[in-house]
Amino acid sequence: MMLPSTAPPAGAGTDPPAAARTTRASGPVLAMFPGQGSQRPGMARDLVRRHGSVAVPLLERAERALGLPLTEICTSGTAEELAATDITQPALVATSLVVYEVLRHEGRFAPGAVTGHSLGEYTALVAAGVLDPLDALRLVQVRGRLMAAVSERTPGGMAAVIGLDAAKVEAACRDASGHGLVEVANYNEQGQTVVSGEAPAVAAVCELVRARGAERTVALPVGAPFHCSLMSGLEDEFAAELGRFRFTDPHTPVLSSVTGEWIVSGEHARELLRRQLASPVRWVDVLHTARADGFTHFVEVGPGRVLSALTRRTVPGATVRSTNDARRVAALIDETSHREKDIR
Repeated sequence: MMLPSTAPPAGAGTDPPAAARTTRASGPVLAMFPGQGSQRPGMARDLVRRHGSVAVPLLERAERALGLPLTEICTSGTAEELAATDITQPALVATSLVVYEVLRHEGRFAPGAVTGHSLGEYTALVAAGVLDPLDALRLVQVRGRLMAAVSERTPGGMAAVIGLDAAKVEAACRDASGHGLVEVANYNEQGQTVVSGEAPAVAAVCELVRARGAERTVALPVGAPFHCSLMSGLEDEFAAELGRFRFTDPHTPVLSSVTGEWIVSGEHARELLRRQLASPVRWVDVLHTARADGFTHFVEVGPGRVLSALTRRTVPGATVRSTNDARRVAALIDETSHREKDIR
């Protein structure tokens, strides 16, 4: 199995600068932004209805920037519409940004650090001040288009392997290489590893791992074979797009899902987004790094509860919150409003 190098760019270390270490130590909450797969029909409907003063202006600015009817897509779009990669990515990031802004404005939510699962890293970089919100949305719109084009050229897919050690899944990928390219795409938790690649090879891996003791395999409803070498041909084109936008150093520490380590600068963030296309998501490493650095409170900011579930199973004793619906958003606003000093 061929995986891109996880070394940081020249001149960058794996540790955050002293200012980031100080900021990180002062905040006990890690905000986690979801990636593709957490979208759902109507995911922003209650946000627009209950928090319109924050949600509507943000969505309207995003619509003008992207030329997409994002308010309609995020409040009443169908599952079929949201399944298209080039629509899913900006819609999910826009909704997560709305949730974050609602928490920030109405609950004074101020996490000590942020992270994102794959696509969610763009939202995390906005929250950390690295990217302008509209620039992040423009980038993910292009990212979605490029990734969808790969799927049109090369039929591929992704599947989650449940109940088998990641090393055994890696071995199955090697053993299935005669059927085509297939690699590990997501290290989500100890018992959940996602593979990605050409459709026949993914099917072969699923057959192998079930024979080797996996509890089950689950085909993922995604529009392209993400986070594998099939995406490596996009890196130069996307690097040119990344070069058009300003990346500043983070004011809030950011954990990268590409490396599982801290992002040290705006330029480091830019390089990691380029590599992200064909690199596996190292979510287990993200959570282990957060735990080692003292984080015990985790908030999933955006649609879905996937990251919350992964965190509970990976970080024993962690306090985990999600914002998947209006009740949970309201509860977190109330909690952060009354415990602002603890959140900070």
